[in-house]
Amino acid sequence: MYKTILVPVDISEIELTRLVIPHVETLARLEDSHIHFVTVMPSSPYYAAFGLAIAAVPDKQEAKDAANDALSRVITEFKIPVNRTKTHIVTGAPKDQILKLADSIDADLIVIGSHRPSVKTYVLGSNASAIVSYARCPVLVVR
Repeated sequence: MYKTILVPVDISEIELTRLVIPHVETLARLEDSHIHFVTVMPSSPYYAAFGLAIAAVPDKQEAKDAANDALSRVITEFKIPVNRTKTHIVTGAPKDQILKLADSIDADLIVIGSHRPSVKTYVLGSNASAIVSYARCPVLVVR
């Protein structure tokens, strides 16, 4: 049923990822699923859209390498054989990039951790909410 599972990982919010570990491990065992882990590095225009400024433009390759290292460390917490995992580092608006990757890998399921809704997520919208609304496959939101 779920042969290809996409798991977005916010490397700055590891606790959200830890919430999904038992769910992803169970689903992976049920069907020998392939798990795609993705982390999204926001681009400068994404920050600017929210009125945030960045002091210096980081070296893109250095930032990508650091994100890949952090993602690799997170993935070790999952009890899934390495030959059934793949990592993706992408840049842009998280919800857009996650949905784009889900389409490109033909994901059968997206498993994402989410905070409880608050005024902040109501006003700004949350990535999990947007993914649930626009994904072409089922989405499991874990709180």
